[in-house]
Amino acid sequence: MRVRTLTGGLAAVLVLAGPLLNGPAEAVPSAGTAPRQVAVDVLTYDASRAGEFKAAVDRGAAIWNESVESVELRPAGSGESADVRIVADDGWPRSVPSSQGGGTVYLGREAMDQGYYAIRVAAHELGHMLGLPDRKPGPCSDLMSGASAGLSCTNPYPSAAEKAQVERNFEGAPAGALLGRS
Repeated sequence: MRVRTLTGGLAAVLVLAGPLLNGPAEAVPSAGTAPRQVAVDVLTYDASRAGEFKAAVDRGAAIWNESVESVELRPAGSGESADVRIVADDGWPRSVPSSQGGGTVYLGREAMDQGYYAIRVAAHELGHMLGLPDRKPGPCSDLMSGASAGLSCTNPYPSAAEKAQVERNFEGAPAGALLGRS
């Protein structure tokens, strides 16, 4: 009986002393719990010429930042050249991409004067800068359906499919190194 007690005691000491002798044990996360590593590409925007729509642009950018992980929209710093320029004008809203992640967004007053929701319009036009095409006609649940969803549509959030497409558009691109960006 005494030998079993000694052997059991010795085994317990070795188990407890193992980390001290071999270094600390490290937990290895399983494939299902490992955090996803995403390289974030930062796109800057200049809303200094957005006029009365500056707050709508900032909210539209924030919505995209809440919705996707691989790209972040930030206001350009003082003296910094912006990837995306935002301009208010009297026409219809439109985007003129120069590349994926760059170009000019025109927030036309004509749509807002007709009653379209400025934040939805801003988020929609920023979606073009993120590589999304118009999806017309379309339901209000699809941000890129644009005006075809009707005046009553105030949804400024991208659908799951739109989010996934933006993630695919920017995945694997080294931060700041998108093709054709200046």
